[in-house]
Amino acid sequence: MSEAVKRIAVVTGTRAEYGLLSPVMRLLDADPGFELITIATCMHLAPQFGLTVDEIERDGFTVHERVDMLLAADTELAMAKSMGLGVIGIADALARQKPDLVMILGDRFEMIGVAASATLLGLPIAHLEGGHVTMGAIDDAIRHAITKLAHLHFTATQTYAARIRQMGEKPQNVFCVGATGLDNILHGPRMSREDLEASLGFAFGETNFLITFHPATLERGMSDAAQVAQMLAALEAFPQAKLIFTMPNADAGGRAILEQLQRFAGADPANRLAVPSLGWVRYLSTMSLVDAVIGNSSSGLIEAPSFGIGTVNIGTRQAGRIRAQTVLDCPVEQAAIEAAIRTALSPEFRAMAAKAVSPFGDGKAAPRIVEALRRADFSGLLVKGFVDHPAAADAGQNEGARDA
Repeated sequence: MSEAVKRIAVVTGTRAEYGLLSPVMRLLDADPGFELITIATCMHLAPQFGLTVDEIERDGFTVHERVDMLLAADTELAMAKSMGLGVIGIADALARQKPDLVMILGDRFEMIGVAASATLLGLPIAHLEGGHVTMGAIDDAIRHAITKLAHLHFTATQTYAARIRQMGEKPQNVFCVGATGLDNILHGPRMSREDLEASLGFAFGETNFLITFHPATLERGMSDAAQVAQMLAALEAFPQAKLIFTMPNADAGGRAILEQLQRFAGADPANRLAVPSLGWVRYLSTMSLVDAVIGNSSSGLIEAPSFGIGTVNIGTRQAGRIRAQTVLDCPVEQAAIEAAIRTALSPEFRAMAAKAVSPFGDGKAAPRIVEALRRADFSGLLVKGFVDHPAAADAGQNEGARDA
């Protein structure tokens, strides 16, 4: 590792996770003690998902490596094969760039490939947003697997930090910093309503909803198409509302959802808009203007509460994640979704939501992360060890006594 400058490779694969990484990237890029290396992969390079690598460059970052990995097929097998391609491509990119540390965020399938490549190349990993539980998606297992491969951990809540310590990680390498999404909300740029409408070519109304629905990859009781049909039927009960849809991610089943949403929006373009990607500035600007967030995206739980609006969280995809009192959980049933939306629009709920406090920090996560990286000795991270939880240590002692 260079003694003068720490080379940090930030790997990003989706529009949403880039938005969460961008506050950290900006601070790293501006700090003479670091050299930022940006690697874009997966959905960023796919036209059907908005070719969002362009957004990274428009934000002023140099994209040092572009790693194609995403197969066109929309199946679990395609996800597995795409991950394999990612392991190969990311390994080549990291070998060329020779960073001192690799930074990744979250829980998606491309990120477990990044973590595997970095591990085999002997590169330490900094992981953001570990410790969450989301029982309705395969992301849950991936997130915890990345935790065991990572060396520095930056969490959104103390509960998540405790879970990571419980997994045997060294307490001194686990930092509760808050969610970086709140950094963007409290300190990032925001578009006016007029500028946003001009950018989208879409006029907001008196009532507006922001809707994102991703595949629930562990849900086997109802197809993705059937789940979306229930949501859309509920939305039709609110003809006065303007609907802004962002498209699903690249998980298996996402294409069926995308096509269904495009047809629905296309049937009434004056009142419904479907976009592949808003980008993080337009997304947060839109969230600041809507009356409710609807769907099953993590942003409804993590970012939306800071805007003082309700979230209608549909189905099991986010089951187990910490949530504010502004989140209304409901099953994937038309009547239940419609009832939750009506609750979110009620004066009583709105008044409560306007005063709600987010459980995900104070909007100062990025400076805390950069300060921890500044102080860290990367050369001592690779030998992790395993810190036994007290209960596990007691059990081991008891086993020893029985063996004796």
